[in-house]
Amino acid sequence: MTTSAEKRRLPPWLKRPLPRSKGQKRLDQMLGAQRLHTVCEEAACPNKAQCFTHGTATFMILGDVCTRRCQFCGVKSGRPPNPPDPDEPRRLADTAAAMKLSHVVITSVDRDDLPDGGSTHWSAVVRAVAAGLPHSTVEVLTPDFQGQEDQIDRVIESAPRIYNHNIETVPSLYRRIQPGSVYERSLKVLAYVESRAPRMTTKSGLMVGLGETRAEITQVLRDLRSAGVDMLTVGQYLKPEPGLADVARYYEPREFDEIRDEALALGFPMVASAPFVRSSYNAKEQFLIS
Repeated sequence: MTTSAEKRRLPPWLKRPLPRSKGQKRLDQMLGAQRLHTVCEEAACPNKAQCFTHGTATFMILGDVCTRRCQFCGVKSGRPPNPPDPDEPRRLADTAAAMKLSHVVITSVDRDDLPDGGSTHWSAVVRAVAAGLPHSTVEVLTPDFQGQEDQIDRVIESAPRIYNHNIETVPSLYRRIQPGSVYERSLKVLAYVESRAPRMTTKSGLMVGLGETRAEITQVLRDLRSAGVDMLTVGQYLKPEPGLADVARYYEPREFDEIRDEALALGFPMVASAPFVRSSYNAKEQFLIS
């Protein structure tokens, strides 16, 4: 979590109350009873209270231990202790139905320890949700599957409405911020999805405040648009816990507006750019206006 000293240094536009409500408590209890994880909880998302209050969450499948050690993420890292849980697709679909969700967002830890990268389990989860909530839209936020096209194909063939894979940061920061990932590989994942399923909406997200330059941001925007990405999210990096990457600087709201305008000028149909924007935050609303 953010320390008291760090909170004092936050600029005014990043300070807001995080109330705990009955809605949040009820959702916490439901997720706990179903043994389900959310990225909201595991990654210490600053929007957790607001989303849980409104009855929304981003489900995180394949456990709560990631095989990669990204320096921006609060999810535990190491060797996952358990294989995929074959009952998780049913439990997640049942929970999404109980929440009466019309837009279901699913993500996962990286599972580089599995021969298929977890893609078979991914497919089972998406299909279970589609069967249980036939009128809902499903958005997936996947890892890069190490660029293995057969693994990406399994997710595509399960027919989510939105395929999201986050670029996260600029190329010069990859080695420090997300070792184990490759910028060019992530671009290829997005371009591959666009080529294989042109009617599927592609989406990606970028964090700012890790030490990138504006010129580097511009290049990422151009690269993502060249890859065919439809939806873009841009938000402020906030250090989720001690030991992870420090914030290099806080962008002002006007700068997020400038980035949004630049992205729209490049041809992105939908851009959400603001300090608290995250790739899955207000995902339903983002999709509806795209």
